[in-house]
Amino acid sequence: MPKQVDHSERRRKLAEACWQVIREGGIENASVRNVADAAGMSLGSLRHYFSTQSELIAFSMRLVSERVNERIASLALSGELRQDILLLSSQLLPLDEDRRLEGEVWLALSAKSLADPELLALFREVHDELLQGFRKMTAYWLGENPAAVLSPEAELEARRFHALVDGLAIHSLLAPESADPAALLELIGLHLDRLRPS
Repeated sequence: MPKQVDHSERRRKLAEACWQVIREGGIENASVRNVADAAGMSLGSLRHYFSTQSELIAFSMRLVSERVNERIASLALSGELRQDILLLSSQLLPLDEDRRLEGEVWLALSAKSLADPELLALFREVHDELLQGFRKMTAYWLGENPAAVLSPEAELEARRFHALVDGLAIHSLLAPESADPAALLELIGLHLDRLRPS
């Protein structure tokens, strides 16, 4: 009986090989040939899954977002709001090897998106999804209805919270010595406590 191939898993593995190529040699080295080599696959086999480099790069970018969403969905929240917000926010910071790899790839692909309309559309889609998550966390923290439109003040705070976590992630990627998990979470906690003093 012929071996069944999980095509979805194969596409993910190819995207992860693309991540490694980007991490080791930069986005300019993420050719389909280099990715095929990194995945231990023939160029023809790779083209069975991705017909163009652009398709491979876009899928690789989307996979970063999917993995973060999967990780967030699997979290066991405590019900203690401050702790849960810190836990959710930490999924976007490069606090371990997997999250660092995701962050480095996302940063490289985000830069490329400035000259690639397809990637830029994907970047904006993920950016908007993230902002929506920060809106919900901010609404819960400020006692507003997370299913309703936020008050102008809460909307401003949600955007500030999003910018804070984005900035911490970028600083941590570019200056790993500043990526102490406790210090990063302390900064987020300080933001929350100033937003809603106890």
